[in-house]
Amino acid sequence: MSVLRDPARAADLLDWYDRHARDLPWRVGPRARAAGLRPDPYRVWLSEIMLQQTTVPAVKPYFEAFTTRWPTVSDLAAAQDADVMAAWAGLGYYARARNLLKCARVVASEHGGAFPADLEGLLSLPGVGPYTAGAIAAIAFDIPATVVDGNVERVMARLHDEHTPLPQAKPILTEMAAALTPEQRPGCYAQAVMDLGATICSPRNPACGLCPWRGACAAWEAGTMAELPKKVPKKRKPTRLGIAYLVRRVDGAWLLERRPDKGLLGGMLGWPGSEWGESPEEAPPIAAEWKALNAEARHTFTHFHLRLTVKTALVPMDRPPTRGEFVDAEDFDPKDLPTVMRKAYDLARGG
Repeated sequence: MSVLRDPARAADLLDWYDRHARDLPWRVGPRARAAGLRPDPYRVWLSEIMLQQTTVPAVKPYFEAFTTRWPTVSDLAAAQDADVMAAWAGLGYYARARNLLKCARVVASEHGGAFPADLEGLLSLPGVGPYTAGAIAAIAFDIPATVVDGNVERVMARLHDEHTPLPQAKPILTEMAAALTPEQRPGCYAQAVMDLGATICSPRNPACGLCPWRGACAAWEAGTMAELPKKVPKKRKPTRLGIAYLVRRVDGAWLLERRPDKGLLGGMLGWPGSEWGESPEEAPPIAAEWKALNAEARHTFTHFHLRLTVKTALVPMDRPPTRGEFVDAEDFDPKDLPTVMRKAYDLARGG
């Protein structure tokens, strides 16, 4: 393995970043930073948690909504769990929202509302792993930490023409990234490499003619850019089946159930339903005359596809449920539901 250790590479990339940095709501750009404006560690942390396995366009409105409603980590720490989970609805990977609250409360109660300014302290926080700790350390505190996300892995694999497939290549690519991380302006450098991967060294059709590192890129020299990074073929995702019961009372109230804190969609509000598996058993939450819709609510999670049969019913005022609680129509907002539950709602409303 050949590791590039040329300090001029970082300087070239920083020069490119100073001219082409993306304008992002959580970022302090290079000009503002040069003028003395420092990034808020809370905003850096929040954006990094939201961006895990999620795209920038999807995150932007959520980030802006969160920072408007909870402008500091102490504000977020004091929020009600249900409010935060509802605000997160639709962003996916809901364990992140639960860890978000845990981390905010630790920072508020044990660190006086200020994020630790060192890697060890950051790694001690709930839900903060090596990547997130490195990103906060570099971007918020200008510590020369190595920051490696999917964009950086792709850039390093191509820069070194590294053909070891992911995920086995992760430690190799991390070592390559560490060798290039500069002591000066490490926060801007970390964002620059991520920007390079997101805008120039893209997964498909990289714009090599615009790349500030083209002259040093081994994959460009070898003509292997489109092949990298190599990845181990993914296993085929299984399909699980389930039933979602959408019950409305004659006064317009909906029957909802909060899922257990642990597990998929943990802590989220949703429709009562069956277990998800190969042959789901009926599990109606209330005695009713059920109508099965002709369409299924389909959704893909990280490890499986889900197909939900949607059943609807209208019940009288005096009929109690065996599970869940009725939520008055004026207090119900479908945007507070996770995506799969909202798909079921949309089908029910259309059917």
